[in-house]
Parts: sequence; structure tokens; C-alpha cells
Amino acid sequence: MDRLRGEFIDIIEWTDDSRDTMVWRFPRYENEIKMGAKLIVRESQVAVFVNMGRIADVFAPGMHELQTGNLPILSTLQGWKYGFHSPFKAEVYFVTTRQFTDMKWGTQNPVTVRDPEFGMVRLRAFGGYAARVTDPAKLLNELAGTDPQFRTEEVEEYLRQLIVGKLGTLLGSSGIPMLDLAARQSELGDRLAKMLSDELMASHGIAIPKFIIENISLPPEVEQAIDARSRMGIIGNLDNYARMQAADAVRDAANNPGGAGEGVGLGLGMAAGQQMAQAFTPQQPQQPQQAYAPAPAAPAPGGAAVPPPLPGQQQYQWHVAVDGQQQGPYDHATFSGHIRSGAVRSGMLAWREGREGWQPVEQIPELASLFRATPPPLPPQA
Repeated sequence: MDRLRGEFIDIIEWTDDSRDTMVWRFPRYENEIKMGAKLIVRESQVAVFVNMGRIADVFAPGMHELQTGNLPILSTLQGWKYGFHSPFKAEVYFVTTRQFTDMKWGTQNPVTVRDPEFGMVRLRAFGGYAARVTDPAKLLNELAGTDPQFRTEEVEEYLRQLIVGKLGTLLGSSGIPMLDLAARQSELGDRLAKMLSDELMASHGIAIPKFIIENISLPPEVEQAIDARSRMGIIGNLDNYARMQAADAVRDAANNPGGAGEGVGLGLGMAAGQQMAQAFTPQQPQQPQQAYAPAPAAPAPGGAAVPPPLPGQQQYQWHVAVDGQQQGPYDHATFSGHIRSGAVRSGMLAWREGREGWQPVEQIPELASLFRATPPPLPPQA
């Protein structure tokens, strides 16, 4: 078919049927370009003539008739000092100048930055960006070379590595707290686009007109810690949390009629009633009693007598640290109920008068048994 086309090429054009080709070389084969041939350069294209490995003339969009008059650099390289009408040989590259908008990026490994609130944190991010060729000559010299079809995939990995390097520098020097990054992703994207364009345009003839940060995330364990901190901030008071858990348990037991559900519902209902009664009864701090002394029964608000503490029991007042804040005091029975309901968990610090300092609740002798106690399995039902 090439031989049937004749010895001379009289029309040079490229109809781009792809979405990822940045540079395409016109297949000249052994044919020569006819002097006076038509060169058709469409919008979003640039045609570059290369002679003996050197870039010669560059043509903008439009229809051009190839003559020695509009090939000044090629005429000089060929030694055409006067009018010349014979066929000639040259490589013609079409370079796409439109935006490539389907470029993706992401961090394979977390970027470690220093956060003013959380200290050292590791961030992951991903998104997309647009790339455009601004200097075809630099692109041919630095990246495409003699590749007959240079695609975006051949430069995408290089751009991704450059983006990740710049992203770490930007996040580390921005001074933006981690919790404010989501609100300022657009601003960070614009700043990163300018940083990348300044470097790529000077060295490779590529600009980044648009850069999008779709998401900035933390490692799963850090996200879980933030969720726990947020949950405790919303819950606030341990008494309210314990009541809420007891109410939920009663509701779940009521939805499971018969069998063990009724007994569980009865027990939890009694516990919930006791907790609600304690909530409406103001608690007065009491000093630990070193020895038991009988005390007269005090009248209750309804006229009934409230019995004094049983002999041998000390009325401890417990304090607990929740999310860095002290809560309490709670009497021993109420505090034990918080442990059983899960409102007070292993690792939380507690203190009562008479102890030297704060200790994890599971290490305090009078509370340790509450963490080890587990009920035996239920007997088989008849």
C-alpha cells in the first residue's frame, strides 16, 4: 500500500482518535514530502518538523502549504539558500495541546507531617489533575524523544512521584491543623498546581492547570482514636451514658420475650430504676470512716427512713478521669455499676481518698475483681 501511495507525500495531517496520546509521529516511511504539500494542523494540535535529530519549524493550527518560505529553519539546515522545489525528507510530530483531564494520583505510603494538635501524624491522600503541553519542543527533547506514539501513561508515574514529593513539603510547611485540612483542600490544590507548573514548565514544557485533592485520610487506628474521643465528648457525663446503656439493654430484652430475656430485662430494669433514683437524689461527699459508728436513720423526702451503712462497709467516694477531665465523686456502688455497664473501662484512671495517686481501675484491689468476674454458662433449657 505504501508503494501504491507513490513516492511523494502531498497531505500531512493527524486525526486523533484517542484520549491519551500526547505526541504522534507522522508515518513517512521511505516516502519524501513533496514541496508544496498541504499540512493540516487542527485545533489543540501543533506540528513540529525534525531534521537530522534537530527540531526545525513549528506550525500552529491551520492549513499550511509547505514552501521554502515558511520553512526557514529547515531551509537553513538543508542548505537551501535559494528557491528549492524538490521533495525533501523530514520527521513530522503532532503534539496535542489540549488538557488531559483524566490523570490520577495517590500516595502509596503515608506522608508523615507534624500537626500542632496531635503531634506527628501520617496522612494519605488521592485525587486527580489536568495536564497540558505548553512547550512542544521541550516535551520532545526531554520526554518523548523519537517515540512514534507518546501516551500519558508513560509520564503519569513520573508526575505522581513529583506530586507526592511536593505534597509532603506543602503539608509540612502549611501550618494547617489536621482537622482543618478538609475545609482547605481546594486552597491546597491551587497552591500545589502552581508549584508543579513552575517546575514542569521550565524543564519539560508541561503545565498543571488544575489539581484536585479528593480526600486526605488518616491511618485506621488514628481514626478509631478520634472517633472514641468524639464519642466521649458527645456522651459527656458517665451517669447519662450508663442510663442510656441500661435503657438500650431493657429495650433489647423486651424485644426478646420468653426464656432468659425476661430475667435479663427484669434485672436490667431494676438496675435502671436504681440509677435513675440515684440521679434525682443529690450526692453529698462523705469522708471515709475508719471505724463503724451507728448513726440514726435520716428521714427520706417521702417520710421513709433511710438505713445507715452496714457494719464494716466504708463509704468510698471515687473519681475517674474521662478524656483528660475529672468526673465524680461516685459512691462505691454507683462506681461499680459504671464498671459493669462498660462506662468505666480498663485503662481509665481512678482515685479515692486514702490512695496515693491515680491508678488504672483494673489495678485497684477493691475494683480488680469486677473486671475478672464473668458469669457461668446458663444451664440447658428443658
